[in-house]
Amino acid sequence: MVLAHKPFDRHTLPVVLKSCAGLSALRLGQQVHGAVLVNGFGLDLANSNALMNMYGKGGHLVCARKVFDRMWKRNEIAFSTMMAGYGMHGKCGESWGFIDKGREYFEMMEMRFGVKPGLQHYTCMVDMLGRVEQVEEAEKLILRMEVKPDEAFVGCLVGSM
Repeated sequence: MVLAHKPFDRHTLPVVLKSCAGLSALRLGQQVHGAVLVNGFGLDLANSNALMNMYGKGGHLVCARKVFDRMWKRNEIAFSTMMAGYGMHGKCGESWGFIDKGREYFEMMEMRFGVKPGLQHYTCMVDMLGRVEQVEEAEKLILRMEVKPDEAFVGCLVGSM
């Protein structure tokens, strides 16, 4: 877009960021992040979610977390993106308190933000708990689920045993 002298706006930047994440083009994504900030799109929900996705897929969870923490409004995509990033890189059990943070975000979704957890959220939580051998806690979570499990969910559950 820059080379073709095409203008970008808050609607095109999330698509560019998603492409950067898909191509593992983290440096380019960081440049786009700069453009997001310079042009005042930083607090936009779509751009924030796309930035977290890009940093999460690139393994830069600290950067993804900074974006998450600076968001003034969070939706289920934001929570899902953070949980997926932690799970994708097996960082859930590190001493940074990600297990506690994962639980906190999961509980905040509904209590604070009114976002009802879906199957993907429960799958992420079971995967996270299973990776750190907290199978009993995963079982308790499963018993209070209000959604029907699918194959991916069962796979996470079996993989944690």
